Amino acid sequence: LKTGFLKWKPDYDSAATEYGKAAVAFKNAKQFDQAREACLREAEAHENNKATIPDSSIPLTIALQEMQRLPEAVQLIEKASMMYLENGTPDTAAIALERAGKLIENVSPEKAVQLYQQAASVFENEERLRQALEMLGKASRLLVRGRRLDEAALSLQKEKSIYKEIENYPTCYKKTIAQVLVHLHRNDYVAAERCVRESYSIPGFNGSEDCAALEQLLEGYDQQDQDQVSEVCNLPLFKYMDNDYAKLGLTLVVPGGGIKKKSPNAAQDKARGPAAVGSHADEEEDEYSGGLC
Repeated sequence: LKTGFLKWKPDYDSAATEYGKAAVAFKNAKQFDQAREACLREAEAHENNKATIPDSSIPLTIALQEMQRLPEAVQLIEKASMMYLENGTPDTAAIALERAGKLIENVSPEKAVQLYQQAASVFENEERLRQALEMLGKASRLLVRGRRLDEAALSLQKEKSIYKEIENYPTCYKKTIAQVLVHLHRNDYVAAERCVRESYSIPGFNGSEDCAALEQLLEGYDQQDQDQVSEVCNLPLFKYMDNDYAKLGLTLVVPGGGIKKKSPNAAQDKARGPAAVGSHADEEEDEYSGGLC
């Protein structure tokens, strides 16, 4: 980096290489403060050189992770992703954002959701829809886990729209189930019903196993029949979804107590048998046999 009479410009390229070697050596020696400093200097040298940015965020991330400074690591990875975008390498930017999301997921799920959504946007802009869906799926599950159900409903709708665009219809059915469970946990039966109704436009949905189960679920929820709702939510179709959605099904409680009430007479008649049912019906008919007066 030094300049002199015979060297007017710093050699940023060579300096970056040496800083990179130093960062790896410091990391291997578990001198993480020095590793962090070397990584930052390497990045600065590349920035000054206006050259293609190498992926030096891995040793930097490891160093900061060992130092329990995850928020700082995520902040620097975000900065690197912006530089990747400016440098014309959006795929690397999205991968960096995904890495940051994984890093911070257990510490700050809210930040992880934001990073996954940013990565999904980058992938979507590059028309890499499958990778975008993977990121959106991670964001949706984290939103459900954090009980941010309004945002989860929007995220699931975004997922379903892209799956429909790439004509992956069976996955659309599964996303509809997840949407309905989210809406019912939001106590929004109207939105859940509308979600199923709109899905009739998806080829093959009407008449599918998923559609029949959802109609049965909505019927039980509307009639406050907890037994029917629990029976549907214990179907393999629901139980073998992603854990976060399966838990929504297993913990779904209908409003109003949730147990369909049966009349006392019906319970007694069931105990007495068919003959008693007939006699009880006769009594009801005879009650007004003489007229209302």
